[in-house]
Amino acid sequence: MNVIIIEDEKPSARHLQRMLKKYDVEVNTMLHSVEEAIEWFLNNPHPDLIFLDIQLSDGLSFEIFDAIQIKSAIIFTTAFDEYALQAFKLNSIDYLLKPIDEDELKLAVKKYQNFKPTYENIQLNFDDIKKLLVNPVEREYKKRFTTKIGQHIKMISVDEIECFFSENKGTYAHTTDGRNYLIESTLEQLESELSPELFFRISRKFYINIDAIKDIIAYTNSRLQLKLKSYSEQDVIVARERVKDFKLWLE
Repeated sequence: MNVIIIEDEKPSARHLQRMLKKYDVEVNTMLHSVEEAIEWFLNNPHPDLIFLDIQLSDGLSFEIFDAIQIKSAIIFTTAFDEYALQAFKLNSIDYLLKPIDEDELKLAVKKYQNFKPTYENIQLNFDDIKKLLVNPVEREYKKRFTTKIGQHIKMISVDEIECFFSENKGTYAHTTDGRNYLIESTLEQLESELSPELFFRISRKFYINIDAIKDIIAYTNSRLQLKLKSYSEQDVIVARERVKDFKLWLE
């Protein structure tokens, strides 16, 4: 299988390459920009499979397909929230949310190996995705959550929540008064329930409210540490794979 990675963050590309090697998938080439990718496709046979980041340092990766007729299957690697993922699904073999989970990567590779698509049945119509990036769909997000306390049901407004975190297979909401409440939603479900303007998933363990951030500190391995207004039980670290998107979100 001839595989390439298109990802502008070189540490993330190398990490994905190491993960793929565990499943006997050798990555032959890593490309890091739209310009570099176009030049490479013009001068090399197209691979069987591309792991493709959406946002590259010099533009959206769709610009590659505007310039070159790609003859490869695609697995998107993306930080976009779930409401846009159906469009990714229709135009690729699969998608992987960052930070990439090894089990999900294994399933995506297996899906490709079982499917073995040909160029004729690969759809490369990115209009739906482009529309979502430029004009996101208007939608309603959750304004409150409920939690059971003894025999009582308590309502918690999202404005009161500093962060969500996972612990011991449960998901908790930490509120501005310093309390933790067990909720029914998983962090994965929260991705479609919370407004992306207010909340961002910084890692597989934490979802944070932008209004709760008190300080941002450089941390080891190109990561960031967040200090929140009241939450202090554990270090709140932005995963290295999410730092770029986190900075864009802050702006």
